[in-house]
Amino acid sequence: MDWIALPDAAVRQGIDSATVLTEFQRVQAEARGVAGGMYFKRQGDYEYLVRTSPDNRQQRVGARSPETEAIHASFTAKKARIESRLQSLRQALREAERLNKARKVGRVPTIVVDLLHVLHDAGLADHFRVVGTHALYAYEVAAGVRITPGALATQDVDLLWDARKRVRFLADMARLDTSLLDVLRRADASFERKEGQLETAINARGFEVDFLRRQPEDDDPHPFRFSDDEGDLWPVQARRAAVLTNTPVFEQVVVGATGSMAVMRTVDPRTFVEFKRWMAKQRTRPAPRRQRDARQADIVQALLDEALLTPHEQV
Repeated sequence: MDWIALPDAAVRQGIDSATVLTEFQRVQAEARGVAGGMYFKRQGDYEYLVRTSPDNRQQRVGARSPETEAIHASFTAKKARIESRLQSLRQALREAERLNKARKVGRVPTIVVDLLHVLHDAGLADHFRVVGTHALYAYEVAAGVRITPGALATQDVDLLWDARKRVRFLADMARLDTSLLDVLRRADASFERKEGQLETAINARGFEVDFLRRQPEDDDPHPFRFSDDEGDLWPVQARRAAVLTNTPVFEQVVVGATGSMAVMRTVDPRTFVEFKRWMAKQRTRPAPRRQRDARQADIVQALLDEALLTPHEQV
């Protein structure tokens, strides 16, 4: 058997903590809608309502009137409600993470959880999918099992960039006004672009983040750099990556060894199996890797066959 069932207490804790994280992120998104402030400003005899943004930009809403007073009151009440809920959820999240660690709920490498966090916080999570070995962490959580460590060992994570969303991606990067490499440095300041591999970021411990993309289709830009920064990363074309791009997303809250959590977006497990079986037949790959590809495909297929793992129909 290539996996063992998690204890009931760990499964329940994982479900409960995932609920807390999901609600926390939902309220976080809601809070972005009321970021900044709103107040009445007097200019001579004229008084008007002003909406401020987090970067101190101001926008006039309108002259003081019963309507603008109602807008101000509604905004103030909504902001206070959201901030109160966020404060409560932060406490619940800290407690959930403490219990996750105590009950050994997860074992995703901390650096991977941190990378998923910074991509989410930057508003970039929807542009990437975890592909390759690390997807097994999402599948094992969803199945309530612990896959044998021998099938998981790796010192890198592969992130597939979704070229179909390139216009929105470029807008998001312009909003951030930074490079993707600098976003990764929010997780670990030691990340650098690897010498001779423009698609890879590597940290001081030798952990690598490889960025992949589908082979160009239609009007896909090629070559493509993630930002205007000359030191930024360039996703590399990967054979048959379009298969991984077009498959439904499998989204799962994963838990790190320290108890911290993040949402992992990966590929439909059925596609994972098909792709790994294809990789296992590529004779240009080293034999040990082909053997591991076949083993990983067999594990995920068995989880599907036993109905422990159910695909998420999300595009």
